Amino acid sequence: MKSVKTLVIAALLLGSGVTFAQEKPLHEVHAAMLYNFIKYTQWPNEAEAGDFTVGVIGEDNLFELLKARYDGKPKGTKKYVIKKLSSAADASACQVVYVGKAKSGEFESINTSVKGKGALVITDKNGLGEKGSAINFKTVDNKLKFELNQKAIDASNLKVSGALSSMAILI
Repeated sequence: MKSVKTLVIAALLLGSGVTFAQEKPLHEVHAAMLYNFIKYTQWPNEAEAGDFTVGVIGEDNLFELLKARYDGKPKGTKKYVIKKLSSAADASACQVVYVGKAKSGEFESINTSVKGKGALVITDKNGLGEKGSAINFKTVDNKLKFELNQKAIDASNLKVSGALSSMAILI
């Protein structure tokens, strides 16, 4: 049963990424994958009520799409709040922070702002996975893939499913 679940997750993440990459704009692919990253990640305070804040900086199209699809919708006992970030300081209250290419120069200050606060930092620029991003999008052989930095995941007190880890480029 576990292997069937792993195959289903793999098909959803990787299969949809390849299909979306051919038919959909990149921000739509990133939105679908980001949703799945959230779905297969566990936060330490997940059972508590309140907001589950996803912050986006440097990618307006992704922000607008996430806001339209998820803002105000339930996530277990929490509800999604999609927030457009304007600075590193804004990121400190988020459970997920997406740093687009346009703001990748601010990655280190954003990462410092969320350090120790249980935030999943997702980036989209080569090299940021090695610098401490939990998940980094990467194009390999014209296919969208993602790197997973287990050290960054552990430092944030997060747990990712084995199925998600098995599909990632581990760094």
